Amino acid sequence: MPTAVIADDEPHLVDFLRTRLTLLWPELSIVAVVGNGLEAMRAIESHAPDIAFLDIRMPGESGIAVARKLQGTPQRPQFVFITAFDQYAIDAFDADAIDYLLKPVSDERLGRTIDKLRAAIERRQAPPNLTALLDRLAQHLGSTKAGRHLRWVRASRRNVNGELVEQIAVNDVVYFQADDKYTCVYTRGDAAGSMREWLIRVPLSELAAQLAPHDFQQIHRSVIVNLREVAGTRRDLAGKLYVRLRDNTRELPVARQYVGIFRQM
Repeated sequence: MPTAVIADDEPHLVDFLRTRLTLLWPELSIVAVVGNGLEAMRAIESHAPDIAFLDIRMPGESGIAVARKLQGTPQRPQFVFITAFDQYAIDAFDADAIDYLLKPVSDERLGRTIDKLRAAIERRQAPPNLTALLDRLAQHLGSTKAGRHLRWVRASRRNVNGELVEQIAVNDVVYFQADDKYTCVYTRGDAAGSMREWLIRVPLSELAAQLAPHDFQQIHRSVIVNLREVAGTRRDLAGKLYVRLRDNTRELPVARQYVGIFRQM
């Protein structure tokens, strides 16, 4: 019976992945579920699973750091990396024939991953050497933190045909709003003044660090707005400040600590 470890710090994604794996691959035994890189190392060393599902960005050790440390060891499993919206990483995985899952994870994509893993395990195929790939990814993540900004997000929403997943240009986003472990993404709809609401499984705090600060500004602990979508501001009788959005009747409240940003408006 094949075994697997899941390492991701987002409980919603972990629950979803475990549920879908149980349904789509019932013979797979999930021997450990952990929330950070250090626990992932311990779980892999302890259980020696056939497969490790690793989030690229986790507290402590990243999924890349975990995979790097396991290179050349007997405990090295087949790796499936989980990533939110990094096109560079996706291109790198495709080039090296390494599997990955994009958040939000769809059944169709997970099914293809399962087929690939089943075939590798049945053929007793050794996990590929990832040293060069991991080096490139680590270098890219370092440069992202140093100043490269997010350009696209992959977001989902429900419609009559089920779940729709789409790649959205960050410049098309009107604002982001935190919703527990998720973030709602608002873009303009077809009708004047309407909005489309999408969902990404990325906390707002992580998202904020990847957005260009001259284009996006946090105005509340739960809201980041695209400054190009701001038409002006309004104060109510109590003195509370609101941001008015272009071509829309919607207004967003501004928390006291962010009021100074709009002092000239």
